[in-house]
Amino acid sequence: MNHRTILQAKIKESVLAVIPIALMVSVMCFVVVPVPTDLMLSFLLGAVLLIVGMGLFTLGAEHSVTPIGSKVGSALTQSRKLGVILAVSFVLGLAITVAEPDLQVLAAIVPHIDNLTLVATVGIGVGLFLAAGMLRMFLGAGLRWVLLFFYAAVFLLAFFSDADFLPLAFDAGGVTTGPMTVPFIMALGVGVANIRSDRNAESDSFGLIALCSIGPILAVLILGFLYRGEGTGAAEAVLSHADTVALGRSYLAAVPHYLRETATALAPIALILLAFQFLVFRMSARAFAKVCVGIGYTYAGLVLFLTGVNVGFAPLGTVLGARLAGLSANYLMVPLSMAMGWFVVAAEPAVHVLEKQVEEISSGAISARAMRLGLSAAIALALGLAMVRVLTGVSVLWFLLPGYAAAFALSFFVPHIFTAIAFDSGGVASGPMTATFLLPLAMGASSAVGGNVTADAFGLVAMVAMMPLITIQIMGAVYRVKLGRAVPDAAPYGDLEIIELWG
Repeated sequence: MNHRTILQAKIKESVLAVIPIALMVSVMCFVVVPVPTDLMLSFLLGAVLLIVGMGLFTLGAEHSVTPIGSKVGSALTQSRKLGVILAVSFVLGLAITVAEPDLQVLAAIVPHIDNLTLVATVGIGVGLFLAAGMLRMFLGAGLRWVLLFFYAAVFLLAFFSDADFLPLAFDAGGVTTGPMTVPFIMALGVGVANIRSDRNAESDSFGLIALCSIGPILAVLILGFLYRGEGTGAAEAVLSHADTVALGRSYLAAVPHYLRETATALAPIALILLAFQFLVFRMSARAFAKVCVGIGYTYAGLVLFLTGVNVGFAPLGTVLGARLAGLSANYLMVPLSMAMGWFVVAAEPAVHVLEKQVEEISSGAISARAMRLGLSAAIALALGLAMVRVLTGVSVLWFLLPGYAAAFALSFFVPHIFTAIAFDSGGVASGPMTATFLLPLAMGASSAVGGNVTADAFGLVAMVAMMPLITIQIMGAVYRVKLGRAVPDAAPYGDLEIIELWG
């Protein structure tokens, strides 16, 4: 299949992910809540850039990031040196996280922390926990107990953390499991798991993403004790456009900034590729050129994605949220957000991949349709509760603490593989639409009702990311009941097969 055909398929996936939100927003803006015409036009143009950008990005990531992760994993397997594996894992985790588009979006809209500081902090957290995950695989430590230990540390630290950093920390854990990070880390983990020869080595390759999601949470919580920014905690003002020419110029003016920002984000990956090519890989010229072309697609897609999000999507989300919250019946935000959650998760390509995985693992006992309905209902509930938080100012801990407690309680009653996949896929449901539109929507609403944006609006991504932990394990419990007997913990996949959470 040539690049053109694959690109068409990727853009089709992007259309399915973006169109539900675009249609719902358009209906609201044309029927219920009036917004400036220039802002609506900017949103529609941003949607086009978002679709094309996501298509190019995912195509490029498949032809560059995933092959690099697989080759690096194989190289580390051959070295069999724990120190080298841990050091390289840290560097790779840091580098790949810096280029994660969802993290770039989150950093751009956080009002009280410098972008570079936040991205670097999250990257260090992922790097450290990627190394910790590799060590767990090497030692064969049980995933459930490792997760319990680190989440206990997270919630202990959360009770003493700054209220402006607490929701953001959990959001950072959700956005890191994106289309750049997941395929790379999964490919890396499967390769390194081959170092061990025992029967649990294969299933232990699961859980790496789950640990990498904890790193950013702890890192940002610790940052809250050390960092004092100058942000006001209010949503940024939205620029207006006098005419279509001014609108076009606002997009063109933003492109050079995102060209530089994206080049900076992808530079570490390019340097790592060059270093491994000359020292370890020694790929043929054709294979190396193919990876380089993939990085080029990734670069172009990320530029278009970030431009569309920051110039078109986020501003309208902020204004629409403020207008909805300003209505006398502002409680309508809750059911409207739930409707968005239902349709957004159903359109996410990564969710379709996850549904098929669960159906295969359960040998058809859990159908993809049942999984889809379960996740849609769970994400709708998460967004409804997130908007309740925005309108009332209730702390995110009142939702996250019982949610994670339920997830860990379920882990003692479901097959091990369902727990591993559930925690690995925590960020799958919180796809690009969550950070790019729904979070700005919550920020605008919080500002309109006089709330604390950083404490009340942030945390939305975290609540969405938490729901698959519960939903997938409930499906695992249903599977165990249907089967009527104990289920083996080993994953039913081949030694070198990679289970990807992103399509």
